[in-house]
Amino acid sequence: MSISTSVLTELVQFLPSLKPQIYFKSSLTALSHAMEDQVLAGTDQPLVIATFQQERFYRQEAHRYYRIAEITPQVYVMAASETAFTNSSDHHETVAFDPEDQLRQEWNLLVLGQYYSTCLVCIEREDLVQNSQMPEQLLMDQARPFEGIWTSDRQVCIKVAELLFERILHYRPELTEKVEQGFSILGIRSGTRKGKKTTTRSKSNSISQDCSSLNDPFAYRLVTYLQAGQHKLLRVYRSLAAKERKERLVNSITATIRQSLNPQEVIKVATQELGEAMGACRCLIYRCKATDNSVKISNEYLCDDVISLMGKTWILRENPLFKEVVKGRERIYINDINKINFTKINQPNETAEKTLLVPTKPEEALTKIAQKWQIQGWLMIPILYQGQLLGMVELHQCNCNRSIWKEDDLSMVDAIATQLGAAIIQAETYANLEDLNQQLEALERTRSNLIAITGHELRTPLSTILVCLETLNQEPDMPVEMRKVMLDTALEDAERLRKLVQDFLKLSHLESGRVDWNPESLRLKECIDLAISGIRTHHVAHEVPRIETQVPSDLPLVQADGEWLVELLSKLLDNACKFTNPDGKVTISAQCNGDQMVEVTISDTGRGIEPNRLDAVFERFYQEEGSLRRSVGGTGLGLAIGKQIVNGWGGQIWADSPGKNQGSQFHFTIPYIENES
Repeated sequence: MSISTSVLTELVQFLPSLKPQIYFKSSLTALSHAMEDQVLAGTDQPLVIATFQQERFYRQEAHRYYRIAEITPQVYVMAASETAFTNSSDHHETVAFDPEDQLRQEWNLLVLGQYYSTCLVCIEREDLVQNSQMPEQLLMDQARPFEGIWTSDRQVCIKVAELLFERILHYRPELTEKVEQGFSILGIRSGTRKGKKTTTRSKSNSISQDCSSLNDPFAYRLVTYLQAGQHKLLRVYRSLAAKERKERLVNSITATIRQSLNPQEVIKVATQELGEAMGACRCLIYRCKATDNSVKISNEYLCDDVISLMGKTWILRENPLFKEVVKGRERIYINDINKINFTKINQPNETAEKTLLVPTKPEEALTKIAQKWQIQGWLMIPILYQGQLLGMVELHQCNCNRSIWKEDDLSMVDAIATQLGAAIIQAETYANLEDLNQQLEALERTRSNLIAITGHELRTPLSTILVCLETLNQEPDMPVEMRKVMLDTALEDAERLRKLVQDFLKLSHLESGRVDWNPESLRLKECIDLAISGIRTHHVAHEVPRIETQVPSDLPLVQADGEWLVELLSKLLDNACKFTNPDGKVTISAQCNGDQMVEVTISDTGRGIEPNRLDAVFERFYQEEGSLRRSVGGTGLGLAIGKQIVNGWGGQIWADSPGKNQGSQFHFTIPYIENES
């Protein structure tokens, strides 16, 4: 059966005037060795009782107790029963207590002689370790904190001896006679016989008065010196811990940056690491610009029962703290939102305090946000690169047991924000390079297509023209009918070359932005009729499919450059007619779409387009059949020109098709003029 009450607790209950203090293991080690050395250096035969938290601790000091046992027979050592430590009476009395006994948490040492006495009664304070912000590896061994009493007051030492003997006899009752003998030799009245409670003389008042007396001022000064040194060491540990934590976070984020150029992934890792390291209730890191009104939260660290902001819209324009961070390009930290003076926001700093002015009367907005999301402590740090705002780091404290972040903590978050700024710029630079590479690849494809187009669209008609002219030159007596065929063929291919050169020039002017637009109010029906007339003029009548128009008579006037509108309609009609059989049909319809635009649709019953190629048809030199195996003519520039024309007046153009041999529809929008009423 183990004992759950500590020796220190019982001692303080008996002597309430005793005031325990905090010791560190290094100080207790020095005190214990001094007390043991006092026994080893003397000729007296004192009573010595020591308790060890673990057997391995005793093994480190066993040689000293073997030597002490050679001087005095009254030596008792207690430790938790683990491996080889058992109850025995070999060199000295060993007492193996239950591993669940409260002694497992204690450090007790008593030296009680005829002419001197000293005792040390302590219990380990694990709660101080748990509440510390230092990492566990820095709180090992020498920095372990204990709470207890060290004194040379004889009456206190006698009381400690009785309390320790109670525990010894609890585990080894056969030592009762030896214990009585020890008390008798020291001339101390015993009350530790089995079955009897301690009945030490009631001198609590006199003991209380003597507890504060210092029998050895030098020893007390030594302990004070050791404690002061330990506190300095702990401050160094804390500083090292802060640096280690900062370096670990920065290294973690740097490693993520090296492994991934995805800014979203970097922000996700930083949010989790930073929130956990700072002990925040909520950590948000998001991309934003100074002019943004709101952002959608996609990265969040959350603990306890705090309300989540994940996926929600986080309002920025109504937040006075965000406005001030954007204005000052510096962090703002409020450790208690309920006590803030709303005429100014102070940045706590161990060495200096910066004051940032806030717009007049922001109480309602800030209080509303804080109450809604349970924010009590608020830290906002901008993510900047060369003065440009790229994002924001927010840390929220949402419970009353929060700790106040020191300047080292804030500096660490500053360092993380700097790393994030570099990561975002690096990722964007890489993305821009990727876009540039894609553009270069597109230019390379354009170059290849241009070569193919040039090889087919230029060389073929030139060859035909050359053959016709050479034939006419070599055969002056050629019949008139044959001569007309040759000339018509040469003229047709010359016209084909003219259109190709003209399309090149048009597209070049449109893409370069050198076109002078002359918008005017036009009737769409008239422009459609002109385009249809041109199509029928340039095509053999029996080769053109049936063309129908479905344009409402009350359609409002459109606002566009008439020449370019007719050009667009001609390109789309020509494209529809080329890929539609003569027995097919082409339909032109128009209607207002409700966005101050007229939507024009040119539908055909021709070959159709594969759904995955609908966007590609507007690329330069796009050929559905390939440039060298086409059954119809054309440069592949018509739809590209059409797209540039529509972009010129701010409209949109797109294509639809159910698939091959199922027809297609080309749509474009054009602004219209409201009818005056």
